Amino acid sequence: MTLSLYIARRFALSVLLVFGVFFGLMMLIEMVELVGRFPDSGVSLAQVAGLAALKVPQSLYRILPLIMILAAIALFLALARSSELVVVRAAGRSGLRLLVAPVCVALALGAVSVMVLNPLVAATSRHFDELVARYANGQVSVLSFSSEGLWLRQGGDGFQTVIRATQANDDGTVLTGVTFLEFDRDGRPAARIEAEQAALSAGAWMLTDLKRWNLAADNPESTAVTEAQGRIASDLTRDQIRDSFGDPSAVQVWDLPGFIANLDRAGFSSRQHRVWLQMQFALPVLLAGMVLLAAGFTMRHVRFGNTGAMVLAAVLAGFGIFFLRNFAQVLGSNGQIPVFLAAWSAPVASVLLALGLLLHMEDG
Repeated sequence: MTLSLYIARRFALSVLLVFGVFFGLMMLIEMVELVGRFPDSGVSLAQVAGLAALKVPQSLYRILPLIMILAAIALFLALARSSELVVVRAAGRSGLRLLVAPVCVALALGAVSVMVLNPLVAATSRHFDELVARYANGQVSVLSFSSEGLWLRQGGDGFQTVIRATQANDDGTVLTGVTFLEFDRDGRPAARIEAEQAALSAGAWMLTDLKRWNLAADNPESTAVTEAQGRIASDLTRDQIRDSFGDPSAVQVWDLPGFIANLDRAGFSSRQHRVWLQMQFALPVLLAGMVLLAAGFTMRHVRFGNTGAMVLAAVLAGFGIFFLRNFAQVLGSNGQIPVFLAAWSAPVASVLLALGLLLHMEDG
């Protein structure tokens, strides 16, 4: 038990060290990128640093498997150079039993990442997108879902329009059962428009079978106007609408099941979000697989030689699994493979590959 706690503590410290190094590097990279993104917008260095701090958690969360395999490589190399692996084996404990502690730490870190880091990443990602949009052009467009339908907000030049629709097509450019509520510069309701359908074209929503109320009138109903066709100006584009809800990482894992249900109810495809949800469930297994993979290549005494080649092989294997995971995610989001296969293929492959390698190299 004492040995297991010692190995677990060493591995946790190794993970924290690698995590800290990557945090510093990615903070610098993000700041350089953001400085080039806002060259003449008057954004201060402090604001750029704040934006980078909001962006870094998302980047780190995506490369957690790589952080885990690098931390595991550092741990096993340190144990090998200090001859602690030789002592452990001489005491009668096999290499496979030695791996129980770091694998448990990896599983625990994966569970904590999903339950704690994932909501944090979702919150910082949303805030980052809002600040970038505000710094870039002073306006924010937001798309959200609820049990009552789809809600979209567009704005600019001090005016805001809230849009509600009961259903929409896959990319949010055709809305059904739609209501537009326009606000003036002072934030007071100015007009309400209800339409059977609204289709987004270049610079405007094209409405069909609409009724318009002037909310500034004493009796809006008496001045209401019914029209067969209408037009409402808009600077939204298809890409902007999709980007406002297209990234599933912007939704915390606790809210994803309800969000997926609302997407299905509104008529949008939820496949991308279902793949992401299953990937979060599989993350602890993937992290454990990365630890086993690193052990299979580097848990050997340095006197055997070829340490550099084995470390390189471990890193390349980790990158291969990471690439397989991302590739499977793309295929799953596009409907080329089932959701479960897209999320679990890479974690299961990493564990099976590592166990095969360990059983080949260890006598048990």
